[in-house]
Amino acid sequence: MKIQQRIEILKQLGEYIGSDESGWAAAKHRASTINAWFLPEFIDLAANNIREQFLNEDLLRHWAAEYQLPEETPAGKEIGIVMAGNIPMVGFHDFLCAFVSGHRQKIKMSEKDNILMTHLIEWMQQKWPELNESITISSLLKNCGAYIATGSNNSARYFEQYFGKYPHIIRRNRTSVAILNGDETPEMLSLLADDMQQFFGLGCRNVTQFFVPEQYDFVPLLTALKKYDYFMDLHKYKHNYDYNLAIPLMNNKFYMTNGSVLLIESPSPFSPIGQIHYQYYSDKDKLTAGLNTEHIQTIVGKGLTPFGTAQKPSLTDYADSVDTLQFLTLLK
Repeated sequence: MKIQQRIEILKQLGEYIGSDESGWAAAKHRASTINAWFLPEFIDLAANNIREQFLNEDLLRHWAAEYQLPEETPAGKEIGIVMAGNIPMVGFHDFLCAFVSGHRQKIKMSEKDNILMTHLIEWMQQKWPELNESITISSLLKNCGAYIATGSNNSARYFEQYFGKYPHIIRRNRTSVAILNGDETPEMLSLLADDMQQFFGLGCRNVTQFFVPEQYDFVPLLTALKKYDYFMDLHKYKHNYDYNLAIPLMNNKFYMTNGSVLLIESPSPFSPIGQIHYQYYSDKDKLTAGLNTEHIQTIVGKGLTPFGTAQKPSLTDYADSVDTLQFLTLLK
């Protein structure tokens, strides 16, 4: 299949994702019913980001040209893809890279997110039956030529054991942080609240720790975060918030809250649901130079990843800064 045909298919997929077709609506409803963390608004948010950032025809053509993908891609290897399930359709970019590069792919869906991607693939295969031979959904990923696996630090050890002898990309726990100057406007802080709380903070691009100058006034940020007060109406979120609130209360540890999210001073970039970590800094240059980027997906702030865009990665914002498309195009 020629690269232009692939891009045309992806363009039509984007149009379908942006539609109100009954089959797509039913799939989204079912996904939100099965996984309580997949609020309908967050499914739509993920879908719109995919449509706008990944399935725009002009962006796809430019992206393919940058890698000098041949006009007609020969039959490639079979790529085993293990998808995560922390946020809706989080594995779409891996699927996209394999599809554009012309490889066959065998996909193992996460149990937490096995409705949406499956529906989109089945829609594509129904419309273009020839894709049945190149895209397979399977619970076992044996005898593939290469692997892309996303999971936790614990699961990554198993991935290394099973896939280590093949060409592979294995991803581990990552999260994102923000660096604030203290002069951010209410609008900026509102966008930062989105970076923190969209998808309940479960994505690797969600800000789970932020750095502030000494004497920082936290009230404007806590006020901005109140836009997500409605999370407390959701049983699973409230349970996490109450549990994490009990810990500093029992240990007589200082905390701040607006009633729906906790701010806790901690050196860990990883924070649990309902809680965000912060630390103070005195020298921004030293802070930036000293950050352990091994665990950081992106850094939000002025002159960095813009506020409100953490969950809107572009085609070239590769997870763990490993160029997935280059990895796939270099496979022989």
